[in-house]
Order: sequence, then structure tokens, then C-alpha cells
Amino acid sequence: MNTGLLHLHNLLRWVVLITLLLSIVKLISGQNALKTSKILLISAHSTLVLGLYQYFFGAFGYALIKNTVGGMKEVMKDGAARFWAVEHITSMILAIVLITIGHIRLKKGAKASTTATFYLIALLLILSAMPWPFRAGIGRPWLPGL
Repeated sequence: MNTGLLHLHNLLRWVVLITLLLSIVKLISGQNALKTSKILLISAHSTLVLGLYQYFFGAFGYALIKNTVGGMKEVMKDGAARFWAVEHITSMILAIVLITIGHIRLKKGAKASTTATFYLIALLLILSAMPWPFRAGIGRPWLPGL
């Protein structure tokens, strides 16, 4: 089951990235981005729920802290363990908070530039905290399970 949830989580990252980019382009070009923003919001929160499940019940995340002798102190010394236990989840939660704030502001009629700024910062956070295949020790395949 964990493998299937991990594959779904990885697949949804592409939905989040594509809809985030589409929303940014639409906002910058002055088009109505409410529909793509709603799809972005739903896919981001779905990815978050799957990720939180994996963090607390999977092999990475909280299990790394719990099962490491020395606990958090030792996890913070190891780059790969720190990425999964702290950096990935923190960055992604912040990105989803920014996506949520941006969507709410867009829905309430705020300037497109304001929402685009929230979305651009979220995009940077997501891109920096994704386990890209070329990242040593933490890389994951582009499309795992396919």
C-alpha cells in the first residue's frame, strides 16, 4: 500500500507543478485563472494529505527521527535524513500555505500580481525541495512506478 501511495504522491507532484505554472502564466497574461487555481489547490492539498501519511507512517520522515540512535541531533547531521525528516515537509507545507493564501486572495478579487507573487514563491519552494533524480542521496525517478 505504501508503494502505491508513494507513486500517487509522485504523480500528483506533476499535476501541482503543471497547474501552478499554468496559473502563473494565466495571472501574468491577465486571463482568468480561477479554474486552474482551484485545480491547483485541490491537487496540492491531496498531495499534502498523502505526504503527511507517508511522513508519519512511512519509512522516511518521522521514522528516521524515531529509529535513529541520537534522535533529531543525529538526523540533522546527515544530509539525506535531514532532507526527508525536516526540509522536504517544511518547504512543502509552506508552499501549500502560500498556494492556499493565493487562491483565497484570487477568489476575493485581489490583484493578479499579488496572487502571482504567492504562486511564484510557492513554485520556488517546491522546486527546491523536490527529490529530483540528479540529487545525490535523495533522488527519486521522474515517473516512479511507470
